Amino acid sequence: MGKILMLAGGLIVLAGIIIYLFETKDVKGLSWFGNLPGDIKIEKENFKFYFPFTSMIIVSILLTLLIRLVSFIFNHFSNR
Repeated sequence: MGKILMLAGGLIVLAGIIIYLFETKDVKGLSWFGNLPGDIKIEKENFKFYFPFTSMIIVSILLTLLIRLVSFIFNHFSNR
């Protein structure tokens, strides 16, 4: 359990560093994320609709790769 908590803490720190490095005065954090080509945004007089299709695909791919990496690491070291 301790190893899992250390890994989760390390991932949170890594995510914080990445967000900090991309932060500038003009663009706060990752504000470009969610405004990618393919994200659906409809704004009318009394109606707003936003569906971040491309952003969700990118998040899904990154989470899948992360889960596979963590699974590989745990399976590799548990067999020793």
